[in-house]
Amino acid sequence: MSNTQDLILHATHYPIAIIAVVIFVVAYILVIFEEFLHLRKSNPVILATGFIWLIVAIIAQQKGVPEIATQAIHNNILEYAELFLFLLVAMTYVNTMEERRVFDTLRGWLVNKGLTLYQLFWATGLLSFFISPFADNLTTALVMCATVLAVNRTNPKFIAPACINIVVASNAGGAFSPFGDITTLMVWQKGVLGTSEFTSLFIPAAISYLIPAFALSLVVPKTKPAPIKETITLAPGAVQVILLFVLTIAITTCSYHFFKLPPVIGMMTGLGLLKAYSYYLRIKMLKRGHRKLNLPDFGAPDFVHLDINKKIECIEWDTLLFFYGIILCLGGLATIGYLEVISFTIYYDFGSHFSAIHQATPANIIVGFLAAIIGNIPVMFAVLTMMPDMSHGQWLLVTLTAGIGGNLLSIGSAAGVALMGQSRGVYTFFVHLKWLWVILLGYAAAIWAHIWLNADKFLLPIN
Repeated sequence: MSNTQDLILHATHYPIAIIAVVIFVVAYILVIFEEFLHLRKSNPVILATGFIWLIVAIIAQQKGVPEIATQAIHNNILEYAELFLFLLVAMTYVNTMEERRVFDTLRGWLVNKGLTLYQLFWATGLLSFFISPFADNLTTALVMCATVLAVNRTNPKFIAPACINIVVASNAGGAFSPFGDITTLMVWQKGVLGTSEFTSLFIPAAISYLIPAFALSLVVPKTKPAPIKETITLAPGAVQVILLFVLTIAITTCSYHFFKLPPVIGMMTGLGLLKAYSYYLRIKMLKRGHRKLNLPDFGAPDFVHLDINKKIECIEWDTLLFFYGIILCLGGLATIGYLEVISFTIYYDFGSHFSAIHQATPANIIVGFLAAIIGNIPVMFAVLTMMPDMSHGQWLLVTLTAGIGGNLLSIGSAAGVALMGQSRGVYTFFVHLKWLWVILLGYAAAIWAHIWLNADKFLLPIN
């Protein structure tokens, strides 16, 4: 495979190259206003991808190196394919656990524990922080939000701070695990950081969550809501699916750590195990005659059968196609040479006034603010495409800031956007903005904690 530097056309001054930038900017503006335009976010970026790569091909032809465009797009598609298949498996497991009523059972257990609103605030926040490293932060946030709404939907003094708390906790929890967020997954799959290195971010991530949580808890009522009579039963195979998911993560981690196999291989093996178990469960239930088991009515005629293909159909395909558009669009701009120019500007020119150890620190802090405005996924992919020469400590820093930077604004993360819709006007952009000061304080404290606690990692260069 060609070296990345060999696949840059250095054509940022071409008039047609500027058109490519305009196309991407317009496409991303349409993505930002998805909620108002009712236009799927994948549509504009997929269309932009085609035009941008056409421009890349034209420039490559003009320079007499058409093979660069071909090789570059192959490299980008390979990178997307690994991310796509990894997320395909993760989303399938989450959908399966949701159908097996794992999340409903958790919600029902919390609702019926008889907690005060103050206790429920802390319970949902802490669970969000510790569940999101294994399940995606979006699913975690939705489950926890459903819990607080089920308890006291009409009380904005509880719902608003609880939703902010859940968003901050879910995003912070995903920052210290290679499986917790798309950004950490991208860094891990790129081989920049090892599996165990992400745990170095646990304390900084916890600080970024706990500081806003303590401030928010001061305005949460301490009254006790009326109990809800609700009995939820796990569907057949729920526990086994959870154990298979844990096994899949273990296989993925071990195959990558010991044999240097791409993480996608371990995940796809886990999908094979899940499909095999679904077949076993179906045969088992048919032999026992599930209609004689006196199982509760789960709302579907053949709920006891676990059809994994149907779970794959229920995946959020628009999100996966959006990732295709973003990765390929940015890949095209990188091939033209724009990301190389940006990398040099922010990582070298901008940081030239700092010591060699912390030269990249200002740029990596800015990444968090950009993540809050335009999303952490495109920002992190841009950083990985630029591949600045940084220490392990700096790579951990940019992973942290990209992960928790989305907490600064409600539109900065998928969890925030989803909860704004789920809470129906109680948790809004301006409600979240009211608490920006304390979230920003947590962001700054997390960065300071990382620089202090992991100072030795800033001296360790990337091999």
